[in-house]
Amino acid sequence: MLHRNTRALVFWTSTTTIAVGALTYYAYTPAFTSKNNVASPKESSITRPFPIRTMSTVQRLPGRPGNLTTEQETKLKELWAEASRVFGLTTTPGPSSSDSTDTKSIEKKKSGRFGLLSRKSTNKSTDPDNTDDKFNQNKDYQDAIANQTPDELRKSFWGLVKADHPDALMLRFLRARKWDVQNALIMLVSTIHWRSTEMDVDELVFSGEEGAAKAADDGTIKQLRMGKAFVHGTDKQGRPICVIRSRLHHAKDQNEESMERFTILLMESTRLMLKEPADTATIIMDLNGFSMANMDYTPLKFIIKCFEAHYPESLGVCLVHKAPWVAQGIWKIVKGWLDPVVASKIHFTNSQADLEQFISPNHIYTELGGTQKWEYTYIEPVAGENFKLADSTTREKLLAERNVIEAKFEEATKKWVAGVDTKQEREALAAELQHQYWALDPYVRARTVYDRLGLLHE
Repeated sequence: MLHRNTRALVFWTSTTTIAVGALTYYAYTPAFTSKNNVASPKESSITRPFPIRTMSTVQRLPGRPGNLTTEQETKLKELWAEASRVFGLTTTPGPSSSDSTDTKSIEKKKSGRFGLLSRKSTNKSTDPDNTDDKFNQNKDYQDAIANQTPDELRKSFWGLVKADHPDALMLRFLRARKWDVQNALIMLVSTIHWRSTEMDVDELVFSGEEGAAKAADDGTIKQLRMGKAFVHGTDKQGRPICVIRSRLHHAKDQNEESMERFTILLMESTRLMLKEPADTATIIMDLNGFSMANMDYTPLKFIIKCFEAHYPESLGVCLVHKAPWVAQGIWKIVKGWLDPVVASKIHFTNSQADLEQFISPNHIYTELGGTQKWEYTYIEPVAGENFKLADSTTREKLLAERNVIEAKFEEATKKWVAGVDTKQEREALAAELQHQYWALDPYVRARTVYDRLGLLHE
């Protein structure tokens, strides 16, 4: 029995640490209110003045908008240029940090719709048979190019942006691929393809929790009600805390599709809680009470794929809490498998004192051994809360307004890539896009428990 439990813990610990290595819960939220104190969601208005955040108001981390080295900015321009070609917006090559004086190389980039990643490219990055491609993103990239029109890919990209600064989103893919423009583009396009064709994320968030309830999707609703995973509070650095209560998972409680829907709904909701400058999350993997009954390989594989392939660059720190003693020895082995940077972000905690090294005492709730009197309670969908989803006239009007802003941002970006100083214009348009999204949001996304708690707003 001990041997079997040890094997289970090896799997659980290793897959957890590998997954969080590229973890991407785009999450930020203040501490939840107590279970009986529910805040009202803040209404957004397209007519309300929107804030333009500058370096004077937000201290940005390196590699983020407003805090790029010259080389990083060049890489960002290159990625925008390559993405613009994929989206059918331009055929002009962007600046190159490696071959700007190589005429033959530049001419090669000009050929075809795909620039650096043309169909005839023999670069290993785009080879569908590349054995280094863990999640077949090269194949997904090629499938996207072959089966989706440039305009479809462009629209899916802007659907992915949501309330993000467009540059911030692009930079996540660049940082995840160590500033390799080719690999970042593959990751971006394959993610667009995955969201629009494999998972249909837009339709999932449109139907949301209420849709799951009406469709008798008991698995998704059951996971929401029990609070298998949720976002609550922030750590000492202002990073949001996502808690995963492993002991609550049992394979028989939901089918594979319900588990995937629950995972994506949580990821998409927490993305909208992101506030600068905290653009990474703290994960608490609560292993208190974990046993063999909680083991399930299928959802773990899906979660790892989501984290590593489609939601890049958001792990601040991962706290493996109350792990059984045998996991301590296993960690010595697992640590050798990980990139040193990733391994340095994973810590074992066993008490409130351990957690307080990362989280203030008033943000540690009683279930984790702290003093904060809070417990997760799911608030059921409210009748009529999604009435705006039926208003297609207003939705189309807002989408048309957004398309105009997107086109202006694309034009300003084209000039910026070509060497014209349009930084101030791009920042203003990015802020306008972020603000305008919140006017559009209730017409394209069903309300969630986080809306009912008043946590999702501009």
